Amino acid sequence: MRLGRILAISLLIVASILFCPRPRRQAATKDSHLLYVASPGIRNYVEYGGVGILIFDRDHGYKFVKRIPTWHVAPGQEPENIKGIAASAATGKIYVSTMKRVACFDLLTENKVWERVYDGGSDRLAISPDGKILYVPTFEGPSWHVIDALTGDVIATIETKSGAHNTIYGHDGSRVYLAGLHSPELSIADTKTHTVASKVGPFGNVIRPFTINGSETLCFVNVNDLLGFEVGDCKTGKMLCRVEVTGYAKGPTKRHGCPSHGIALTPDEKELWLADAANSSVHIFDATSMPPKQMTSIKLRDQPGWITFSIDGLHAYPSSGEVIDTRTKRVVATLEDETGRHVQSEKLLEVVFSGGKPVRPGNQFGIGQKRSSGSLVADSR
Repeated sequence: MRLGRILAISLLIVASILFCPRPRRQAATKDSHLLYVASPGIRNYVEYGGVGILIFDRDHGYKFVKRIPTWHVAPGQEPENIKGIAASAATGKIYVSTMKRVACFDLLTENKVWERVYDGGSDRLAISPDGKILYVPTFEGPSWHVIDALTGDVIATIETKSGAHNTIYGHDGSRVYLAGLHSPELSIADTKTHTVASKVGPFGNVIRPFTINGSETLCFVNVNDLLGFEVGDCKTGKMLCRVEVTGYAKGPTKRHGCPSHGIALTPDEKELWLADAANSSVHIFDATSMPPKQMTSIKLRDQPGWITFSIDGLHAYPSSGEVIDTRTKRVVATLEDETGRHVQSEKLLEVVFSGGKPVRPGNQFGIGQKRSSGSLVADSR
């Protein structure tokens, strides 16, 4: 009798183990990759995408997803040029600037959080790695405003009298690189004091678009009247070399007035991509040598005025609206909005989402991502 009870209990225990439902493992959350394109991002030309922030799904062939409204344009009025775009995963915000104003949007709700008009207007802005500070140039004016990114309040003003235009925030947040349309020198600001700490140059002409490597030792700059670029040493302040494109001639440009308006390093810093407006091309250089060596060129559907990359460096985004595979050097997609219009913009960046939340933002500038040790930068802004 006692043995029978023990046997029955044992059978019950075994049955409960075998047939009791086990907790299911949750499927791994897959990252999603969205491309945010601010429009009008070619001057104020609405034929290249209308007005708003357009979102494209990289994981599904850059299919158009939606349009975030930015500003209403009344009948008979001209839309404002979008001048810059920046995003922060840390705060979940995305920012766009026009010649007149800056607006902050929530990446999750897509609602406008704040909008400000600053003295002197605004241009191509940059955001700190922690997402708390914006450096906003006045519109080709004498200074940059230092802005609280959460409220839009002005914290400080840095005067350079250089025709404030393009801005890059360094990876460690200690330096900001300030380029003006009227100066052949690149100013470097100390973010603790919000003052200019040093300069690089002078270069051969006034600086247009530029980029830096991940260790912030080198800058690569476009200058007026040059189909090519120049390289500067950010530590010594000296110009190192001048590189001219071979096999192509300068010619008429639709916009910007300079032969090369657009320059970017691949995240691994192995290649440098250069815009050539008159020839509707990008030229690719081997950036592992100094000076960088010209390797190949890619024909585009229109004149490029900007270049940046996906966060992983697998895709290049020229402003003419193509998506280029950086390994094969072939066009793999073109951006089209909900009406089928070919989209072009010089103000775009990728944002990676995980579990429905932004975790990694790209940058409107094609900035190198390698530290001096050779490791890639983990940027959370």
